[in-house]
Amino acid sequence: MLHIDELLRELVEKEGSDLHLKVGEPPVFRVHGKLIRTSFPVVTATEDYLFPILNEERRERFARNMELDLSYEIEGCSRFRVNCFRQRGQMGAVLRAIPVRIKTIDELMLPQIAKDICMRPRGLVLVTGPTGSGKSTTLAAMVDHVNRNRRCNIITIEDPIEFVHVDNKSAINQREIEIDTHSFAAALKHVMRQNPDVILVGEMRDLETIALAITAAETGHLVFATLHTTDAPQTIDRVIDVFPPEQQNQIRMQLSVTIQAIISQTLLKRVDVEGRVAAFEVMVATPAIRTLVREGKTHQIYSDIQAGGEHGMVSLDQYLISLLKKRWISFDDALNKASNPREFEQLASRQLQQPLQPRANL
Repeated sequence: MLHIDELLRELVEKEGSDLHLKVGEPPVFRVHGKLIRTSFPVVTATEDYLFPILNEERRERFARNMELDLSYEIEGCSRFRVNCFRQRGQMGAVLRAIPVRIKTIDELMLPQIAKDICMRPRGLVLVTGPTGSGKSTTLAAMVDHVNRNRRCNIITIEDPIEFVHVDNKSAINQREIEIDTHSFAAALKHVMRQNPDVILVGEMRDLETIALAITAAETGHLVFATLHTTDAPQTIDRVIDVFPPEQQNQIRMQLSVTIQAIISQTLLKRVDVEGRVAAFEVMVATPAIRTLVREGKTHQIYSDIQAGGEHGMVSLDQYLISLLKKRWISFDDALNKASNPREFEQLASRQLQQPLQPRANL
C-alpha cells in the first residue's frame, strides 16, 4: 500500500499542480494544466491514503460535513492544500501543491503596478480569476512584498493556510478557519482589536464577510481579498449584487471610496517552453472609475481600463497581445481567453508586426 507522501513527492518531481484521488481510478496528476493518469495501482479506498494524515477531530468533521479543507506539509518537499469530499458514496480528494518558497512579484512577472498597490496605506484590493488561476500565488507575492518593505502588522485569514510567511520587516499572524477561528466573518469581527495594518481575507464568500472587509478597508486598513470573477466590472457587480436591493446604493458608495485596485488573472499554456503563463487585467481606482462605481455605470469601466495605461492599468486583451508579441502563447488560446474575441482579433491584426500564428487543429 502506497503512502500518500510517495504520490505527492512524485507529483512535485513531475512539476504537477494537483493530485486527484478517486475510487476505481489510478491516482491522476495535473501537470501544466493537463490531467495525466499515473501508472500507480487503482485506488480502492481513498480513506487508506487520506486517513493516515487526518487526526480524529478532522475525521469526525469530514464524517459530519462530508467536506473537509486542510493543509499538509512534507518537510523538504512542499506544502499541499487538501480538499476531501464525497462522490457516489465514496471519498474523493484533490491535493494542490503549494511551493515552500514564495515567489516575488518580479519572478511571477506580475504587472509592476502591483508593487505600488502593495504600498497603499488603506483600501480594498481584490485579486480575481477562476479556480486554479494562481490567485493565492499572486496574493502571497503581494503580502511578501509588504513584509519585505513595510513595518506593519499583517493578519491573514485563510481556509486553509497555504503559503507560510516568515516575519521580515513586518509581523505576520496567519489564522486558519476551523483551527484558529470559526469563520472569515468571525475573524473579521475581532480583527480590529489585533492592531492590524494589512488584512488578507482568503475568500469573500458571503454577504457578512464582504461587508466586514469593506468596513475594514473603510476604517484605514489595507485589505486584500479574492473573488471568483473574471474581470473588474463583473467583480464590482458581484460585490454589490450580494446585498439586498435596499442596501446596494450604500454599498456602491462605500465601494467607490474604498476600492484601490482589481487584479484579474487567467493562465495560458506556453508554446515556447513547458509550462503556463499568467495573463492579467489591472484596474486602478482613479477618480473617474470611482465615479462610475458610485453611479452604477460599471459597464463603462472597461473603456477606462483600456485608456488607463499611464495609471498602470492594462486590459486583458492588451496583455494577451503583449504575450503574443513575445511568442509565448498561441493565437487560438489568446482568442479563447479574450474579453471581446471579435475586437481582440482586430486589435491583434493591427498591433502584431509578425503574422498571426495559424489556428491549431482541434
